[in-house]
Amino acid sequence: MNILVVEDDPDIGSLLRRGFSSESYDVELVGDGEAALRVVTGRAWGAIILDVMLPGRSGIEVCKALRAGGQTAPILMLSARSSVNERTEGLLAGADDYIVKPFAFEELLARVKVQALRRSNAGTEPRRLEVGALSLDLDTRQAQLGGTRVRLTEREVELLALLMRHPGEPLSRADIFAALWAGHGGASLNVVDVYVGYLRHKLAEALPEGAHLIMTVRGRGFMLEAEES
Repeated sequence: MNILVVEDDPDIGSLLRRGFSSESYDVELVGDGEAALRVVTGRAWGAIILDVMLPGRSGIEVCKALRAGGQTAPILMLSARSSVNERTEGLLAGADDYIVKPFAFEELLARVKVQALRRSNAGTEPRRLEVGALSLDLDTRQAQLGGTRVRLTEREVELLALLMRHPGEPLSRADIFAALWAGHGGASLNVVDVYVGYLRHKLAEALPEGAHLIMTVRGRGFMLEAEES
């Protein structure tokens, strides 16, 4: 994924470059809004990290210009300004998220991944997902495995849909949590393990004894096998 970082503070810019590069992102770092508008064209961006306080054009102005020019990549704004009015201004300018400084890089990374997941699934998502013998109808919220109906709760359906959109690809606990529970106060990462356990058990009931579709990939998270074993 290509990430454009627009940040005039050299220390923060360097931190973000190192952090995203260590996660295998291709990072372009610029220090002002005009430079951002110049480099943004001609490349597909997975996300744009945009500081609000920039020399010349502000991040708000740059965000509006990007959206007016048809840029659809997720835009995450960074700012030391934390009032409701200031956050609202950023979101109304077209930003997808607004992160207050100081921030933990791990949180910013999780938010980038959430936006990428949402964009990849929005608009073009089929209403019926199929992975091997497993199918999920997103309109009726019904799952079937090898012709056997699997009764799931709403949250289990959401978790299964997330895994089915990425067959054969491990999703970390943090990614799953951010996609399904980030807006729910009081929840912790442990809730991911609980619901993966529920879902794994229900799917196993429709499989031969000892067989599983949801694998635990050590150090990486959980993965739905690309095909039924």
